[in-house]
Amino acid sequence: MKKKVITLIILLLFPINVLAYSDYIIPGGDNIGIEVYNKGIIVIGFYKVNNKYNTNDLKIGDIITKVNDIKVNTIEEMIKAIEETNLDDKINLTILRDNKELTYEFNLINVNGVYKTGLYVKDTISGIGTLTYIDPTTSIYGALGHEIIESNSMQSIEVRKGTIFESLVTSIDRSSIGVAGTKNAKFYSSNIFGNVKKNTTSGIYGTYTDDLPNKELLLVGKPDDLKLGKASIYTVISGEKVEEFEINITKINKKSGIKNITFEVTDSRLKDKTGGIVQGMSGSPIIQDNKIFGAVTHVIVSNPNTGYGIFITTMLEEGEK
Repeated sequence: MKKKVITLIILLLFPINVLAYSDYIIPGGDNIGIEVYNKGIIVIGFYKVNNKYNTNDLKIGDIITKVNDIKVNTIEEMIKAIEETNLDDKINLTILRDNKELTYEFNLINVNGVYKTGLYVKDTISGIGTLTYIDPTTSIYGALGHEIIESNSMQSIEVRKGTIFESLVTSIDRSSIGVAGTKNAKFYSSNIFGNVKKNTTSGIYGTYTDDLPNKELLLVGKPDDLKLGKASIYTVISGEKVEEFEINITKINKKSGIKNITFEVTDSRLKDKTGGIVQGMSGSPIIQDNKIFGAVTHVIVSNPNTGYGIFITTMLEEGEK
């Protein structure tokens, strides 16, 4: 008997890891500008030097992390490290490829006294998306509902630092069958709303550092409570005004990672303006019965009036990790 009591006490001393997001959250729908700095420099292509490509066994999507054992995160740091080689024709590049660290000897090419690499590289990604939610207790936010991918290399961005900031929609290129349209926006990058701490398959997350929006809180909808039929999304199609548009939920998939909700746009005004779902709507919250159930993630290009959404509970759980 004594042994059982001691065991129980020991178990109670260890905390249980519970994801403690709020039951009521601030709904998004706001258009946001996004700037994210990658850990390392992404190779996105090659250009010809003296009529030939200078790949040196590098591949598109490789991430350069060191030049001659000097750590580099930015293009400026990479250039400086190369210049510090005393203009040697050869340097060593350390890269990450498929999460493995490799080192290659890389040939620089001297063109009229200027050393060229033949590499197109990128260290920063910027664009627009939609804020999904803010937890009013922790100020953790979630946006996009999917990860940020560098389009040339199809490389997922590993966040070193980043910000979300004010942007307003200036125009929309409409979607059509086979073509995803897009929101066009003006950036106000000095008006920062929050930081970006991580980029995951279910969205980007960070801390909302600006004053919290004065919006009515919505109850977090559980997947089991979502129903087929009428719902709505919050998004911006002009300026900074968040508007509500009707959709129809046609399928619910609890086994999928992020394509949990299949829906069609039924709101005639949204269809007339955008042709359906467009790029930049990713993250637009999905509302039903005054509860927030998910966020828009993808447009189905064969029928741009239809799209996919992710469960909000998946995003909230990821935001708390």
